[in-house]
Amino acid sequence: MDFKAISNILLEIFYIIIGIMMLNTALLTLKDKNHKAKIGTTLFWALLGFIFIFGPYIPSVIVGGILVVIAVLTLTKQVKTGNIKTLNEKFGEEQAKKLGLKIFIPSLVIALVALGIAQFTPISGTAAIGVASIVAMIVTFIITKAKPVALVEESDRMIQSVGPVGILPQLLAALGAVFTAAGVGDVISSGISSVLPQGNVFIGVTAYCVGMALFTMIMGNAFAAFSVITVGVGIPFVFAQGANVAIAGSLAFKDAMAKAAPVLLEPIASLKVTVPDDYTGDIMGDLNKRRGRVLGMTPVAGGKQVIEADIPMTGLFGYCTTLRSMTGGRGSYEYTFARYEQAPSDVQEKEIAARAEEA
Repeated sequence: MDFKAISNILLEIFYIIIGIMMLNTALLTLKDKNHKAKIGTTLFWALLGFIFIFGPYIPSVIVGGILVVIAVLTLTKQVKTGNIKTLNEKFGEEQAKKLGLKIFIPSLVIALVALGIAQFTPISGTAAIGVASIVAMIVTFIITKAKPVALVEESDRMIQSVGPVGILPQLLAALGAVFTAAGVGDVISSGISSVLPQGNVFIGVTAYCVGMALFTMIMGNAFAAFSVITVGVGIPFVFAQGANVAIAGSLAFKDAMAKAAPVLLEPIASLKVTVPDDYTGDIMGDLNKRRGRVLGMTPVAGGKQVIEADIPMTGLFGYCTTLRSMTGGRGSYEYTFARYEQAPSDVQEKEIAARAEEA
């Protein structure tokens, strides 16, 4: 049995599923009468879904042309988030209480199934993750008793929330492949070989880490740097001397990330809160505590005000309960994902410290 062929077939199936999800988002966007960039956004997701489904059968020149169109749509800001169905926070809280620790079962299923397939079968690790995700999805439906339509709605919510930045890893990895195919790694290797002594693994690892850092800063991303520096420095000066590939790659990536001065981004939501006039001051004060930026207020019928604000998504945790408590159940709100912004330095430091403790 050719397990490599099976892995490739599985990967193609997963690509098709992802493509169908993108086509679904394109269709829902086309039906959205209030979408501010309906045509551009529909075209973006339709073309991307088309590539995912039919990519192996389309000439590379045509795929390249489609990618150019996708890039132009993104650069001209013709791809925007539509009206994503707002999560019912009260329902979410009720489900969380009802499910309890069962809510973690799908995540454990992904880890255990992927590990089991990767460790005990010749199927590739990438295909194993895909299979594990499908199994976890089935388990999720069994646990939550959700309707099939939830899969359609939640996949659309996820795709729209991520937006066009979701294709960046693919494009940047492709850029690295282009640099490698162009022989950039060979040029770097020939230049370094005249300076570094052969057989010294320590110096080889040092050059690998420094090269990753420098090339990451030059290219602006580690995806392109990894393939080029691995070919130019890693293989001839580190791996050829018996070094562990996983450890060397991890060291290089960590060193590159540290020297490239990365920043932490956080998702920002556009929020609209409708409350009676008497509560506007308290609501705006609460939004400020949640790091929200009030953009303005609009009076509406019934002696109410619509407060518009930008707020980090983390600031919306528990907001349904708070708003209901502050307004006696007379307030309501809705929000949509807007963009990513650099998190304040104190938030970044707190998050980094928390992750360090977990590690």
